[in-house]
Amino acid sequence: MTRVAAIDCGTNSIRLLIADVSRRGPLVEVTRQMEVVRLGQGVDRTGMLDPAALGRTLTAVRRYAEICAEHRVESIRFVATSATRDAGNRHTFVDGVRTLLGVEPEVVSGQEEAALSFAGAASVIGSEQPRPLLVVDIGGGSTELVVGDDVPRTGVSLDMGSVRLTERHLRADPPTGKQVRAARQDVRDALAEAAREISLAEVRTVVGVAGSVTTVTAHALDLPEYDRSRIDGAELPTPAVLASCEALLHATREERAAMGFMHPGRVDVIGAGALIWGEVVSAVQRATGNLPTVRTSEHDILDGIALSLR
Repeated sequence: MTRVAAIDCGTNSIRLLIADVSRRGPLVEVTRQMEVVRLGQGVDRTGMLDPAALGRTLTAVRRYAEICAEHRVESIRFVATSATRDAGNRHTFVDGVRTLLGVEPEVVSGQEEAALSFAGAASVIGSEQPRPLLVVDIGGGSTELVVGDDVPRTGVSLDMGSVRLTERHLRADPPTGKQVRAARQDVRDALAEAAREISLAEVRTVVGVAGSVTTVTAHALDLPEYDRSRIDGAELPTPAVLASCEALLHATREERAAMGFMHPGRVDVIGAGALIWGEVVSAVQRATGNLPTVRTSEHDILDGIALSLR
């Protein structure tokens, strides 16, 4: 087996997965790390990476380099997504990562991001689950929707994410009705565009990944604290998921912060992430006419990156 490291640097968080991989079979996880660095802070408005956000992120990269050395990693792949794609000064970030980690960071397209997310999620979905799958990856700056069986068939990357939508619309605490309506309309417009590229009507299983979805799942499960083993693979009734999305959207930041499962770095943006997840689930429900449950996976783009290093 080969020991590899996958690093996913998004708009809100940077994550590391070290795993042992072979040519066939599932990966064997060694360690999984996550830090909220908010690299995409203000990018939607300015088109540039903020110096403070750059500093936070490169500090985390330095720590990840030390962890990789400690675990004697043989191969590293660093993937940067929405915030870096959109930033005019991304070369500063790319140069910093190259210096600290010794590898060339890849600023991937939305389509490749979608494919990697699907690969990670589909790698642990059993054959008993009806196909086609719809994998939904809600990030800080973008959301990927990918339809496929065991490999992706069609996918889109939409410029809507928990950080982007919060900065655009949901600035009040709690958000006002006018702000929620504007945010919801943005999401619905984006999903209408997506429907030109992918067919939601054919979907038989919906799988949500990444922090917004896992946090909504923790709420729906009424967990006293975040429990990855309970969240991963959870299959929940659609009405329960939609109810949790609405509850998190309309909660105050103080109320969210008091929830034992809530990561401090998601308190201010989970309302937007929950709104996006609720709208996606509702769109699939309308398109199929029958969506009794939705699934959650802790396996996502990070796993897809690691598997690509086989």
